[in-house]
This record gives sequence, C-alpha cells and structure tokens, in this order.
Amino acid sequence: MTKAILLVLLVLVAVCSTLGKLDKSDKNIPRRGKRIPQTLSRGWGDQLIWAQTYEEALYWSRLRNKPLMVIFHLEDCPHSASMKKAFAEDKEIQKIVDEDFVILNLMYETTDKHLSPDGQYVPRILFVDPSMTVRADLVGRYSNRMYAYEPADIKILLENMGKAKKLLKTEL
Repeated sequence: MTKAILLVLLVLVAVCSTLGKLDKSDKNIPRRGKRIPQTLSRGWGDQLIWAQTYEEALYWSRLRNKPLMVIFHLEDCPHSASMKKAFAEDKEIQKIVDEDFVILNLMYETTDKHLSPDGQYVPRILFVDPSMTVRADLVGRYSNRMYAYEPADIKILLENMGKAKKLLKTEL
C-alpha cells in the first residue's frame, strides 16, 4: 500500500513539474519589463488609424471618399521589415496617409484576386479607389514585382500616393 502511494505521488510530482516549466522557445512572452500591446499598425505607424479587415477598409474608403492603401507584408521577412522601418520613419508619408487615405496592412492573402495581379509576394502596396477598383496602374519600379517597394523607393511611393489622390478627384 505504501509503495502504491509513493508511486502515485512520484508520478504526480513528475507531471506537475513538466507542466509547470516555461517554454524557453516562446518569443512572445517577455522575460521582464512591461508587455507592449499589439496594435493594428504592426509597426507601420502607431499613431495612424488602421482598418482591421479588407471589408472594413473598403467600407471606410467608400464612406469617406478616400483611396485605400493596402500593405501586404510578413513579420519575419527582412524586406518587409526594412520597408516598414522606412515607411514608419518618413514623416511626409505618415502625414499624407493620416489625412488622405484609409489604410490596411495584412500579413495574409485575401480572397480578392485583384489584390495580387502579378503574384503573391511581400512587401507589396496596392491602391484601391472608393469605387472598389484596384488601381493596377500605380506601380513601383520593378517589372517582375510591379507593386513591390523598397526603402529606396519612398519617393516613388509618394508619387503613387499623389496619383491615387489625383485620380480620385478626376475620375470619380
């Protein structure tokens, strides 16, 4: 009887110690300090108002009569990270986006095939006007990834943002 109780106690201690260990590979749990809440900006501009879904962004674009800027990126992609840094640090882009655009960043593909006219790659930025037309004519400098931008392409992105605003006034 004593051996059975000791055996049960030993198994109980082993199970409790295994379940109580912290997984060292979990990068999302800070070891010390204050936990920073995840925002919809995901680092692209925390002071901006971001749409949560593509459908919500289309609704706000139509309601406010502003073009929609959709940014596709991945968290662990070095190209996305460098573009995110350049985008977030450029005060002119942040100001224009805040005043004149509805913005959405996605880390997954949508069911709308119009948002990947030349393939699914990241980072890519597309513009959609309030009539829900994807502006396939607003492209970056690459012929094989027409909607890709790099930190060096910030001026091209600014030009395309200006074109998206002008098209809004002339075509709608």
